[in-house]
Amino acid sequence: MLSLNNAGKRFGPRVLFLEANWLIQKQEKTALVGANGTGKSTLMKVLAGLEALDYGSLDRTRGIEIGYLPQDGLQLTGRTVFEECLSVFDELRAMERESEQLAARMGELDHASAEFEAVADRYSVLQDRFHALDGYALDAQVGSVLTGLGFGKQDWTRRTDEFSGGWQMRIALAKLLLAKPNLLLLDEPTNHLDLESRNWLEDYLKSYPFGYILISHDRYFLDVTIERTVEIWNKRLTLYPGNFTKYLQQKDARREQLLAAWRNQKERIEHLEAFINRFRYQATKAKQVQSRIKELEKIERIEVPEEEPVMHFKFPQPPPSGRTVVEAENLGKDYDAKSVFSGARFTIERGDRVALVGVNGAGKSTLIRLLTGDERPTVGSIKLGHNVLVECFAQDQYKVLDPEARMLDDIGRAALRVPEATLRSLLGCFLFCGEDVFKPLGVLSGGERNRYALARILVSPANLLLLDEPTNHLDMRAKDVLLDALAEYSGTVIFVSHDRYFIDRLATRVIEIEAGAITVYEGNYEDYLRRKEMLAAGAPAADSKPPQPEKAPPVEASILIEGGYEDVDSAPSKRARRLNPIKQKQMQDRCAFLEEEIPRVESAIAHTEQQLGVYVSAAETQRLSVLAEDLRAQLVALSAEWEDLMLQLDLS
Repeated sequence: MLSLNNAGKRFGPRVLFLEANWLIQKQEKTALVGANGTGKSTLMKVLAGLEALDYGSLDRTRGIEIGYLPQDGLQLTGRTVFEECLSVFDELRAMERESEQLAARMGELDHASAEFEAVADRYSVLQDRFHALDGYALDAQVGSVLTGLGFGKQDWTRRTDEFSGGWQMRIALAKLLLAKPNLLLLDEPTNHLDLESRNWLEDYLKSYPFGYILISHDRYFLDVTIERTVEIWNKRLTLYPGNFTKYLQQKDARREQLLAAWRNQKERIEHLEAFINRFRYQATKAKQVQSRIKELEKIERIEVPEEEPVMHFKFPQPPPSGRTVVEAENLGKDYDAKSVFSGARFTIERGDRVALVGVNGAGKSTLIRLLTGDERPTVGSIKLGHNVLVECFAQDQYKVLDPEARMLDDIGRAALRVPEATLRSLLGCFLFCGEDVFKPLGVLSGGERNRYALARILVSPANLLLLDEPTNHLDMRAKDVLLDALAEYSGTVIFVSHDRYFIDRLATRVIEIEAGAITVYEGNYEDYLRRKEMLAAGAPAADSKPPQPEKAPPVEASILIEGGYEDVDSAPSKRARRLNPIKQKQMQDRCAFLEEEIPRVESAIAHTEQQLGVYVSAAETQRLSVLAEDLRAQLVALSAEWEDLMLQLDLS
């Protein structure tokens, strides 16, 4: 569809790339990668026809349709969201209007006339084309894409002017996906999407019938959506087959080959120069010297660009907190008549890395504000443990910065014991290099100030970090710095992120906020998804904590009797004494739940064992074996709990 031929592009005096050759095919599913400033976005604009090459040529197949989504800057006005998205089908809608006019005309004409036959032929052609282009499902297509990108039905009739820049970019992305051009050029399409919308976009692109080229800093997103990688490196375009992970492996191997070739060439050059210098003035060696001089002149020198320095940053370790960091009991939050969540019970312990997940508007940021004390719960309580010191990074953290302060001075005041060289290296990882560190904070853009605010928190953390979308505006290098620092951090982290790779690497627990309920899952995001699938299949996940009635105490615990508490084991003669009526009701409800749940788990075990009897693949057999083990463990735990509860109820 497109081909770059010996293409080159400059940015002022600096060359971005040269001698670039790239044949872009019909089913292209490619990531465009490279360090910041290498020219990825510029090359996208060249492919979109928005910028011209300085060298070489770009050839296009006639009739190709290209859709381009920039990183930001689009502003849509004048229509509702639904109307704006329908506008990509203007040709189909015009076809539909013409068909209606032709149908009315046929009702007025003599069926035996030549004019009727001509109108009928035109009507038939339009109907066939309209049907082939799925014109009867336009509203359904628009609704599906808008829902997938996070727009509720109540948003469809709102005017586009009412939405912020991030949501404006979502609308622009929706229009591109609906238009289905032959080639999609998407520059950071996930920047403004939450996790659920990213997951939807992944699935959409996997089934996209044409080609696309992506720029993204989300590793997981690239891994599951692309089939090859094009890197801008050393002013050249290099093509790698496979997804992003395979690209990284191949890149390391290719660099080793380049270094080996450079070392061999260097040895050869040194050998030639030594011979020339040694025998330059000996007449008997003049012919050999001239031969080696010519050989030296013909050598095309291999250039090995300097690698970006790898930054390793460690948090100054905070004072330790108590074992229990956060404890929520019957927690609920309402805004006027709208309930965000209710009945939440959870505990967060020292050292936990907790990811908060849920759709936009579910209440993730609300929960963080409750933890900081900026808001109070409507019902219930949320308590911080002993010696817990909170530091919060909010999405609009930059608003609390002093706009007059210079960057290096401001971060130096926050980190008195950190050397200036370390601070400058850290700022470099967050894309502040050279003279940038002396800029006043007030001249930075919103994204730049957010990046700086995050770097500032890293140098003086408390023992409980609350991070609301810390990965926004960060490239892969900065994310790696943040991940490595958090991995060695001794405190507790509660965070919201829309980056799957970041969550998987960091999270040890996941708290899901969905439909007004809060549920806790052990493990990272992959574990969370697996347990959600198990729940959807009718088998409860073993380590999830759904909002069920509180588990009754074990047999050896104290029970409430008339006049005070008494150990069950120490009072066998007083079995007739009554449990607290509220506790007894909770235990009875829990028993009833278990009596329904145990058969479900037994049924799930039988179904899994039946699937194990049919070999599909080694990976599938391993997955089913793990699932069967989990289900058997659940059955043992549920049965033991039911027996304990029944014994206690009998004692009452």
